[in-house]
Amino acid sequence: MATPDLEKTEPSTAELRADDVRTDDVRTDDGSTNEDPRSTTTTVFVTAGVIAGVVAALIVMLSASDALVLLGIPDPGPATTYGLPALRAIGEIAAVIAIGSFLLAAFLVPPQKNGVLDVDGYRAVRTGSVASIVWAVCALLLVPLTLSDTSGQPFSEAIKPANLWIALDQVEIASAWRWTAIMAVVLAIASRTVLRWAWTPALLGFSLATLLPIALSGHSSAGGSHDIATNSLILHLGAASLWAGGLFALLAHVRRRGAHADVAARRFSTIAGVCFVVMGISGVINALVRVSIADLFTTTYGLLIVGKIVALIVLGGFGWMQRRRALPALVADPSARGPLLRFAGAEVLVLAATIGLAVGLGRTPPPAEIDPDLTTTEAALGYNLSGPPTFARMALDWRFDLIFGTAAIVMAVVYLIGVRRLRLRGDAWPVGRTVAWVLGCLTLLISTSSGIGRYSTAVFSVHMTGHMMLSMLAPVLLALGGALTLALRVLPAAGKDGVPGLREWLLIGLHSRISQFLTHPLVASLIFVGGFYVMYLGGIFGAVLDSHGAHLLMNLHFVLSGYLFYWTVIGVDPSPRKIAPVTKLAVVFGSLPFHAFFGVALMSMNTVMGAWFYRTLGLDWNSDLLGDQKLGGGIAWATGEVPLVLVMLALLIQWSRSDDRDARRGDRAAERDHDAELAAHNAMFAELARRDRTGEH
Repeated sequence: MATPDLEKTEPSTAELRADDVRTDDVRTDDGSTNEDPRSTTTTVFVTAGVIAGVVAALIVMLSASDALVLLGIPDPGPATTYGLPALRAIGEIAAVIAIGSFLLAAFLVPPQKNGVLDVDGYRAVRTGSVASIVWAVCALLLVPLTLSDTSGQPFSEAIKPANLWIALDQVEIASAWRWTAIMAVVLAIASRTVLRWAWTPALLGFSLATLLPIALSGHSSAGGSHDIATNSLILHLGAASLWAGGLFALLAHVRRRGAHADVAARRFSTIAGVCFVVMGISGVINALVRVSIADLFTTTYGLLIVGKIVALIVLGGFGWMQRRRALPALVADPSARGPLLRFAGAEVLVLAATIGLAVGLGRTPPPAEIDPDLTTTEAALGYNLSGPPTFARMALDWRFDLIFGTAAIVMAVVYLIGVRRLRLRGDAWPVGRTVAWVLGCLTLLISTSSGIGRYSTAVFSVHMTGHMMLSMLAPVLLALGGALTLALRVLPAAGKDGVPGLREWLLIGLHSRISQFLTHPLVASLIFVGGFYVMYLGGIFGAVLDSHGAHLLMNLHFVLSGYLFYWTVIGVDPSPRKIAPVTKLAVVFGSLPFHAFFGVALMSMNTVMGAWFYRTLGLDWNSDLLGDQKLGGGIAWATGEVPLVLVMLALLIQWSRSDDRDARRGDRAAERDHDAELAAHNAMFAELARRDRTGEH
């Protein structure tokens, strides 16, 4: 790493802040002197927010009257009609700035050698904290604005406490803005306390999570195929925020003449390329759910979608020119930042207008439903079920899950690319690990995208089948795949003075205190087994059955908690904790009774979890809800034996290999010292025998 170490002391917050507020003049590429670049960067950010807000308000002017007619509510006044989209656009600009700032601190610039943020990372985190505060304020103001918009009351009436508290829980979008504001406040507070690099990936993840409450509401969360629409919107918003936010942060970093600008630009170029592809595919999928091809050029909603497509193409052109011109110039000469500043500045303005366009699109009523005659089942799930779950339907009636299905395919492809690169350089990789990983990815794909995933939201026994596959089978296979070991062997090392990359980040995460805590056998077991009891017997499952977001979080919990447990007990990857095979065996046997009792408890229940939701689906072939729940409990009880066979076999093989390694290690040591240990052992017994003969003590 090229940044200087701070010897044995860490900088105080005051020291870093003092460094951060320096206002030394900066020389440009042509040798002239400019004022503090931070003021110029702030001007760019404010300009972007204004552009986004104005574009959003102008677009709403085109469709505001149509929206009021369709909704059948009175006009709430211009403060709400135009203030709401403008404020939302400004808030989303602040959100992407926060996301991009944390992205820069986490992955685009290096920390110091002792793990403390360098000046560039510190500045980025503080920028993200300020942007989070702006995001929180905007979200908080959007609560009464949304209530005003929904009820038709003027903003002055909606903001009154009596009206605010009564209506808040009755309007889904207003409640979503409330949770967004709370999360943004937590993010702002947390980011103010961060001085070490290890926490910046968590800040990035949580900043992206602040987008979820709104992503799970709005046009995409209702109507037919709303599961596909919501998943595509989550991917679209995530990719757009990383792209736009990363560009904002890179522009600020270059204007500040931060260190390693060439590395940051190169890494962001890769991220932007991936985001471009994800945005394009997810945007097309989301649009096709809501608009037919014939409506694209005949409705306001369709024309706005066409406008977004044009904007995406323009942004792609900017990215291509940056990759072809600005990036090579910066790599060749780190002081040649002019081309990058020009391209990035123009791209930021186009992105700001695009964000305003997207906000205006969200405020524009879509055309009539493509299939207006929705059944009760389709309105609740997003799709119809053709009949009771049979073996043929479970195997052939697929509905691709854009989140977990895509993740399964990407995980398999990236792993196989890593194996190929390893073998191209002449290194071997066990075939068994590759087979295990691919089968684990296939299990993840089948459990979420086949008939199992399709029926799991409507039939409890099928849900439990998918649950067991996600938590008991897929994690076992993935843990045996050794993906972390493969990554550490394939990824290049930064070297002593190089900029840390993905390999170094993996090592930091592997040896962090958080990893050491999570991989403690008791902690991993509690998260894995305890999750069953809290989620099902604790009443969470029955309360959130109608929530698509909760469904995604449940599947994520199943996979991650299972992987954590099996990584701890049978994983072939290096672990932060050294656990003896006999201890691993004890952990597995110790968790079995709790898992078995969970299945028995489900079979013994006389009340149906989530009966209110299952009855609203109107599935006459699923009328015996209690019997189906008992069947699900039997599946949970019985399927625990399947992964147990794999776990026991893996443990026995690892135990045997461990003994073999110890034996070989002992043989090598004996060869080096000519059996000195054995000679000393024999000498000890010879001395004892001599003492016995002579009577010595």
